[in-house]
Amino acid sequence: MRKPKTAAKPAPIAGATLELPRHLDYPAAAPLHESLMAARGAPIVLDASSVERIGGQCLQVLLSAVVTWKSDMTALEIAKPSQGFQDGLQLLGLTVDSLIDKEITR
Repeated sequence: MRKPKTAAKPAPIAGATLELPRHLDYPAAAPLHESLMAARGAPIVLDASSVERIGGQCLQVLLSAVVTWKSDMTALEIAKPSQGFQDGLQLLGLTVDSLIDKEITR
């Protein structure tokens, strides 16, 4: 019995840029989380230039990443946010600036 082929999910290199997928929806949430956790502890730039839409699950992953990177005192930047990324955040009640400016609560 042959196993189905699955696409390899490359982990970002420490201090690298992670290109966000076009559709930040439910199926993208777990791979996004895995990629971010593989990069934890190093500065990272999230390239949002290709994003066409964002859903609540991926927003939760991104919010968690922002808080985690701040807690670790490590830089996290969202670069080149597409109009789709910005529009999606707005529908969910945020902007790129408000996403990055989330406070750490203890």
